[in-house]
Amino acid sequence: MPVMMSEARFEELVGDALDLIPSELSRAIDNVVVLIEPHNPDDPHLLGLYHGIALTERDSHYGGSLPDTVTIYRDALLAVCDDEDQVVDEVRITVIHEIAHYFGIDEDRLHQLGWG
Repeated sequence: MPVMMSEARFEELVGDALDLIPSELSRAIDNVVVLIEPHNPDDPHLLGLYHGIALTERDSHYGGSLPDTVTIYRDALLAVCDDEDQVVDEVRITVIHEIAHYFGIDEDRLHQLGWG
């Protein structure tokens, strides 16, 4: 049974997770939009998704690009959790994981760092 949570509370948790990013890193985040969607239409079990050009891949041709997106999938996250405390943890992990992709950190490295 998925955890029941209001959209407002879930948005608050995503904001709280973003606030955990150290200020020296958050200042480096540019041209990124964080979205919350119910689920990914192609993979309903996906918890989050980064779509864009990682900071490490940007070059002089990057200017004028549409914003990168970090999408957090509310229903998928709520479905894998047993209680609100677990939702807090999973949202935190998912947000940090997807923001790490913006900085060019790949899946293997994230798993090594414990953010997989």
